[in-house]
Amino acid sequence: MVAATRGSNRFETISKNLESFNPVADDQPAITKSLLDVIKNLEGASTELVDRSKTIFFPGDPAERVYLIRRGAVRLSRVYESGEEITVALLRENSLFGVLSLLTGHRSDRFYHAVAFTRVEMVTAPAASVRKAIENDTSVGLLLLQGLSTRILQTETMIETLTHRDMSSRLVSFLLVLCRDFGVPGENGITIDLRLSHQGIAEAIGSTRVTITRLLGDLRNAGLLKIDRKKITVFDPIALAKRFN
Repeated sequence: MVAATRGSNRFETISKNLESFNPVADDQPAITKSLLDVIKNLEGASTELVDRSKTIFFPGDPAERVYLIRRGAVRLSRVYESGEEITVALLRENSLFGVLSLLTGHRSDRFYHAVAFTRVEMVTAPAASVRKAIENDTSVGLLLLQGLSTRILQTETMIETLTHRDMSSRLVSFLLVLCRDFGVPGENGITIDLRLSHQGIAEAIGSTRVTITRLLGDLRNAGLLKIDRKKITVFDPIALAKRFN
């Protein structure tokens, strides 16, 4: 049970950070607004709506556009030759993705599978327009670098979440990450502002719907959370983390 012991330290860190939790909408307002303005005003920019579970791009697709999420959540995953699909990031509003062509300096192929985890509204722009904006204004490059840094941190967090071998620890870690990135504080705790199906959670953390249903039922019976219309409220993140101490 070494993995569970190590995981408990991580649960504590995430859950304690939630004590000073602020809504996502207040997170770096000046930066995200400026980045949104930059992307939407570029030549060839457009707004796209993608329904839940629909693919935004597949691995191997040409990397010709850059994406910024205005509303919703996007799941990035890596598909291996064995057919196994592993989540590498769950991106929230104001997250930037699809930037590989900017890093390589030429047209590249997509490395990840991008799927709308919820209904998503995105602002997209041609990679060539983004590169031109960076060349004309160094502050644009700084904004994009900040957005990319956030994207890398989200990936690292998800990878650490999936290192837990037992599924109970993996689910708890995933719920705490969702509280941090998508949580809305309320009188009863923190409500994850996403409509989450058991199947969607299972796909995100490499489990099965039956297993997730059972584990969520255990957490609910223990008085640690409630589920109402597919929205999960965690009453006390620290108490949830301590379940695995």
